[in-house]
Order: sequence, then C-alpha cells, then structure tokens
Amino acid sequence: MSRKCIDTFTSSELSEKCVFVRVDYNVPLSDAGDITDDTRIQASLPTIQLLLRHGAKVILCSHLGRPDGQVVEKLRLTPVVRRLSELLDHEVKHVDDCIGESVSKAVNELHAGEVLLLENVRFHGEEEKNNPEFAQKLASLADIYVNDAFGAAHRAHASTEGIAHKVKSVATGLLMEKELKYLGDIVASPERPLGAIIGGAKVSGKIGVIEALLEKCNLLILGGGMIFTFFKARGWEVGSSLVEEDKIPLARELEEKARARGVQLLLPTDLVIADKFSKDAASRTVAADQIPAGWMGLDIGKDSGRIFNDALSGCRTIIWNGPMGVFEFPQFARGTVEIAQHLALLTERGVTTVVGGGDSVAAVEQAGLSDKMTHISTGGGASLELLEGKVLPGVAALER
Repeated sequence: MSRKCIDTFTSSELSEKCVFVRVDYNVPLSDAGDITDDTRIQASLPTIQLLLRHGAKVILCSHLGRPDGQVVEKLRLTPVVRRLSELLDHEVKHVDDCIGESVSKAVNELHAGEVLLLENVRFHGEEEKNNPEFAQKLASLADIYVNDAFGAAHRAHASTEGIAHKVKSVATGLLMEKELKYLGDIVASPERPLGAIIGGAKVSGKIGVIEALLEKCNLLILGGGMIFTFFKARGWEVGSSLVEEDKIPLARELEEKARARGVQLLLPTDLVIADKFSKDAASRTVAADQIPAGWMGLDIGKDSGRIFNDALSGCRTIIWNGPMGVFEFPQFARGTVEIAQHLALLTERGVTTVVGGGDSVAAVEQAGLSDKMTHISTGGGASLELLEGKVLPGVAALER
C-alpha cells in the first residue's frame, strides 16, 4: 500500500482536469464575521498554486464550525472566499451549496486555471455520517481527489474518507504530505536523542500520546494542568489545582514505565501559583511540593524552565504539544514563552522542532516565533492521533 502526493502528477495529468481538493478552512471568526487567524488558509496555498500552474480546474471543499447538518448563515464560507482571493491574487468563485444542480452547473462552467469554493460541507448531515450516496455526489464533481485537510484527516467523513473510495485518481496535498512527514515519519525514525514536551490541562486527553512517546523518546517533559495528577500520585499536596482523581494510578504507572524504559521523565520543580483562576490573581513562586491550601499552580517556575531547557539542549529532535501553563493570562505565560524561545534557538542550531497542534501552536504564534520552528502543525486532534501512531482515516483512504 502506498500513497501519491499531488506534486508527482504531470502537467498532462492535471491540465483541464477537475481536481477536488478537501481543504481545512475551519478558521476562527469574530462576532462581526471576520477571520481572526488565516493560518489554515495560507497553509493551503502551495497545493492550490501548484494546480493552477498546471492548468487544473480547482474545486475546493471545506467545513466551518458545527452547523449540525443545518444551513447556518454565519457559518457560510463567504469570508474565506474574500481572504483566499486576496492571498492568491486570483478570483475565487463561490457557490451556495456543495452538491446539486447549481454546483454541477458551476463546475461544468469552470475553465482551466479557475478556482471554485463550495459551500460549507457540514450544512449536510450526511457529511459527518460518511453517507455513501452523499460521498458519491461529491465524487461526481472530480476527475482527481486531493486531501489537503490534515486538521480533519482523523475524521471518517464523506469529504475526507468516503469520497476517496469513489474517485479513481487520489492524492495527498502538499500540506498533508508535510504534516505526515514531520508528525509521522520523523517521529517514527527521528534523529536522536528525541525529546518531547507534553502539556495541557488533563492527563486523560494525552494518555495515548504519553504512552506512545514513552516507547520512542529519550526525554519526556510534562507541564500544564496534567502535572498535578502526577504530583498527587507522589503523595504531594496540590492545593486547589486541577486533579483527575481517577487517573492517579495511571500517573504512577506512567512514571514507573518511564523508569523501566530508561526514559528521562521531567516534571516541574517549582511553580507559579495563584489564589484564583484569573489574569489579575495574586501570585508567587513555590517549590512543586509546597503548594498551600486554596492556591493553584498556573505556570512552571524559573527553576523548572532552566532544567527543562538544559535537558532539551541535548536533543536533536523535539516534539511539543501543549503549553506549560495558562499562557492566555500574561503573568502565567512566561514558562511557555521561554520554552518557545529556547526551541527557536535550538532550531537555528539545526535541531528539528515540531509543534504539534492545538494550544502550543497558539502560544508559539502569540510569542511571534512560529516562523522559527521547523514545522508548525495545522491539526489539533489529528496531530495527537498521528503522534499516538494511529491510522488517520483520511490518509488510509488514499492508499492504493
């Protein structure tokens, strides 16, 4: 079984062909309906530009939000059409549905080198149900199907999985291939030592990733809210910090597994604590095992940051998923920002740094360092599942 990338197709294979590209334009919108972060749109440009250079008829398909199978006016892709047209410096046509007569007519009238964006595919409930008939209607528009929506590749939906079985010629897009390279191939056979930084609020959301990385990593650093479950497993008091009581035995087991496998597992040695969960809370720094009653940990301390960065300096490949603290509050962002700054420095020195989706990407962008990393993933759940070693339905469907 193998997959093809769209950059392996020749001009004669693409010219005048209707190429249906599943993109991920699930972008954040303001209350006024303006796009507040166009990262995912920008990430799709290389694939679209390649197809335009080869004279393809480009049909783009995406979801936006959770309309639950209903037409929701504020979740139309109209703002995306405007922004994509600006970024491509090329007119993007738009149709108000993704199947039906109006769509077929728009596709039939499409010329080589033109772009058509279909309306929000989740306006149809059949999309998330991976309905075969709905997938066939989408497939009927395509000579070639390309999946470039890494952020949705872990979903077996009609436009990400079902359609691929109904179009003869299929491929990954350039973004998808890049994501699979950095989050799949490099993690599977990295330049060692391999280090991983895993943060986030809960252990339960990262169990699979931690267990998978314990099989592969030389160094594993844990931060964020999940650390308090590990501290509790050690018998430490954690004040009013977040703890998943039912995961305490698991935390103990994961530490034992790390020791047995010879993985260096690091937890914070000091913390910035607060008297409440608020950006203007009173705060101070204490040793990790000295959190007083009524206080909660919201960031790692300076000593922890120094120890973490010293350990990371010995790595040749580093994966980061999840912030070290509540970086949305400025006074609790320092630990996360310092990790980001250190990774940027290591990248300059030739270390491969991969930031794997979600809040860690937002933190790196907030610090203005996203262009200093080797790879920034566009996927949240898809990144986690790939790091866990799971098969993504949207990728498996492209294998022949």
